[in-house]
Amino acid sequence: MSPAAWEACQAVLGSRRTVAVLGPGGVGGLLAALLARAGHRVICLAGDATAETLRRDGIRVRSAQFGEFTAPVEADTELREPVDLCLVTVKHTHLAEALERVPPALVADGLVVPLLNGVEHPARLRARFGAERVAGAVVRVESARVAPGVIEHGSPFTEIDLAGPADRLAPVARLLDGAGVRSRLNEDEPAVLWAKLAFLAPFALLTTRYGIPIGGVRAEHRAELETLVAEAAAVARACGAPTDPAKSLALYDAFPPTAKSSMQRDAEAGRPLELDAIGGALLRTAAHHGVPVPLATRLVGELG
Repeated sequence: MSPAAWEACQAVLGSRRTVAVLGPGGVGGLLAALLARAGHRVICLAGDATAETLRRDGIRVRSAQFGEFTAPVEADTELREPVDLCLVTVKHTHLAEALERVPPALVADGLVVPLLNGVEHPARLRARFGAERVAGAVVRVESARVAPGVIEHGSPFTEIDLAGPADRLAPVARLLDGAGVRSRLNEDEPAVLWAKLAFLAPFALLTTRYGIPIGGVRAEHRAELETLVAEAAAVARACGAPTDPAKSLALYDAFPPTAKSSMQRDAEAGRPLELDAIGGALLRTAAHHGVPVPLATRLVGELG
């Protein structure tokens, strides 16, 4: 939906929007609940059992930032009507199957915002929905689905960076801000996506490879952490995304020692890993730009 059309809808309908959330897990469930609490109509798209639970019980959130609350939402196994915004919050390992729940015609006048790890998924989504319908974005939050419709949000922040033209994305930013999600606009999509991947990859690869939280990585594998941060930053710089290894290390040092990456949690639970989306993308981009990443190569090979 164009900014002018969005603003016209606002004049007629007030601030209420219809938002689809594809994948109401840790991130998607939290955002769905926050948007519903802010007064928007939210349609969660999931499997039969999860959809039934959400229709019956809503989404329950336990959050250090937002408190405890339950938000009613709609839920279905596929999208059946047009929406203003579709948040794609599934993991890469389930993306192909999940996208079948969203017919492209039903977002033709809206916007698709993927909040996935990695840097390669926007091209795939644009091939399905159209270039003008998909915005680059990243989310920064620690949130987990502990049961269908039950979300535990552990971080004291929930932030989304939107990449693309400001006039096109400003209405989405206002929508998110109004729900309590801090949003930022940046027209440089590669910079936005690589800023996150360069930070996420060392955390995910090392905690998963050694099966220990970040405190153990800092204490037992500090040299590897520093090397991997430098490798990821070099790849990001080759893509035109400025990164500061010292800042990344300072952020890792500020993490609670028990913090685990989502990839490590998936490994512990026996779920498929987003190894290709995170580590694989790093290696492919490094090879494309001729950037040596020997440690990343070794870790991805050992995890694969």
